[in-house]
Amino acid sequence: MALRISDPEEVGRRGPSPGRPDRKLAQPFSGWTHKQMTESIETFLLESGLDDYADYFRRGAFLAQSKAAFPSDRVRDDGLSLKPVERQYLDLEYSTRRIDKFKQPWRLYALVGCCSLGAAVQGMDETAVNGAQVFYPDALGIRGKDGLIGLVNSAPYLCCALSCWLNYPMNKILGRRGVIFLTCLISSVTCLGQAFPQSWQHLFVARLLLGLGIGPKSATIPVYAAEAAPANIRGALVMMWQMWTAFGIMCGYIAGVVLAGVGNGNDSSICVTDPTKPNYSRARLLSSKCSLNWRLMLASPMILPLVVVAYVYTLPESPRWLLLKARKGNKAKYEEAFLSLCKLRHTKLQAARDLFLINHLLKGEEEIMQQQRPFTELFTLGRNRRALTASVITMFLQQFCGVNVTAYYSSSILVTEASFSHRRALLISMGFGIINFFFAFPAVWTIDSFGRRNLLLFTFPFMALFQLFMCIAFLLRARSTAQTVLVIIGMYLFGVAYSPGEGPVPFVYSAESMPLYNRDFGMGIVTSINWFFNFFISITWPKFLSAFTASGAFGWYACWCVIGWWMILLFVPETKDLTLEQLDEVFRIPTREHIAYGLSQLSWFIRRHLFHRKGLRKPVLIHKADPEEIYVISRGGYEEVQLEEKSVGGGTGVMMH
Repeated sequence: MALRISDPEEVGRRGPSPGRPDRKLAQPFSGWTHKQMTESIETFLLESGLDDYADYFRRGAFLAQSKAAFPSDRVRDDGLSLKPVERQYLDLEYSTRRIDKFKQPWRLYALVGCCSLGAAVQGMDETAVNGAQVFYPDALGIRGKDGLIGLVNSAPYLCCALSCWLNYPMNKILGRRGVIFLTCLISSVTCLGQAFPQSWQHLFVARLLLGLGIGPKSATIPVYAAEAAPANIRGALVMMWQMWTAFGIMCGYIAGVVLAGVGNGNDSSICVTDPTKPNYSRARLLSSKCSLNWRLMLASPMILPLVVVAYVYTLPESPRWLLLKARKGNKAKYEEAFLSLCKLRHTKLQAARDLFLINHLLKGEEEIMQQQRPFTELFTLGRNRRALTASVITMFLQQFCGVNVTAYYSSSILVTEASFSHRRALLISMGFGIINFFFAFPAVWTIDSFGRRNLLLFTFPFMALFQLFMCIAFLLRARSTAQTVLVIIGMYLFGVAYSPGEGPVPFVYSAESMPLYNRDFGMGIVTSINWFFNFFISITWPKFLSAFTASGAFGWYACWCVIGWWMILLFVPETKDLTLEQLDEVFRIPTREHIAYGLSQLSWFIRRHLFHRKGLRKPVLIHKADPEEIYVISRGGYEEVQLEEKSVGGGTGVMMH
């Protein structure tokens, strides 16, 4: 029996039709004749005024169309050829050896180093408060006022949720380097400002303004690195952002340990924090003897951004941003963009190839923006809506798995709920930061080999288990050996499970799942959601802790890890190793069918691995071996069907046999 489906948006089929907007961006020169390519090259040279480099662009354009444009065993009919040194570097670029693709010009690695420092600034800005909040509530007179403590700690993330929408106008006016320069300068100045508050209101304002340095920077640095990097290492640079943010988080914890004893901040004979006790003095609490340690902790992240500020303008500007300016009438930017790429590639031929391709893609994007409705189609087209939903789920769960409770509040939790000493609490928190950094490294390999969805499904049960360890630990007697051991094990193993999974996956998944033509809008939405829930977790935790106790609060987040596992199983498709056409197929499958696939997958896993029933056929969502084949839901599980395009009422439909 044949089932006719007339809505092509709801059907998995082979790739987008020729009119689909992503086709122009993913396969820009597919099917072009030599004459079309030549005309396009001459038009570009006329528009750009880059006639002095015409030879590089004539050869580079054909390389942009096909890597095999210049075979070594025959001569092209048009007489174009490669120089030995150009072929050498192209062979290096196309090499299947993993190490070869990282043999890049030193200027590109200088740019990567700058972006890495910017990511570290981000992480350190977030965790410097972890150790400081053990001390500053007493000095500022807000000890026991949970709402105010939550408000002060969460202030940057409230600003981030709003300021990340400033990313587009700031980048349009200042460029990538300008935004990085300005936001790092803001980070440095506001961190310095955090060292001098005389009231909680002063500290709140300083931290709120810090969000202006965090939000736009978090969106700009990965884009700057991706636009400067060759395609063959671009994915690794997305992971770099996550890894070096984790490094900055670790540095924030280390600063807390190093600076905790400065100014005799732990000397109870000097720093009496209870107003009912003798020798209590608010002025003394604000003095250097009692306040220098937490002030230095909050100010410690100001150094790294100054390094970025000092040398970001020694690096080339993003070639893509320069081309955007050139296409709006500033023709001098064409040559500037080409020279920028020359600094970031081994040869001028590679620079010409990439510039020609980027220019063509920008032209395609401009046409799409005139013909399509990129923002509204995120919600009106089923394929886009499902990708956005899956991305929002991963971003939401990054916050509601409870990681930032540990990242921002671990030291104060250990002091107030487990009676740890200040120094011991800070040392244990530092251990969590070190684990968070070093266990981010496995994701560089597993995210592409194991898969995004599989990583999440594998790690979420362990995160739930280790949150339960924390839940049980805080039910035990304070300062007992059992509590100490269980707290440390739970906290550290949670970091081991989080770092290679829910840590890096959300941003990678979101960036690749949404269509190219409205990806910027989609990433703006999911990034804002991520920052909003970061703010929500930060501001509600102190009140939440008072109402639920530490045990109940960690139990709550353990429950969210379990709920999150089911959300991923049912609503988040796998995206590993999928072409653009295959991504379209996956996200066009109706949600109810993906739910059935997830349940079928769970049933197979239980029967295969728990009941050892061999010979069971593993459910498959799409069959990647032959793009004409796809698996769809049937009552009996999954069956293989052939898709054949037919005319349906003057449009395109799909016949399923």
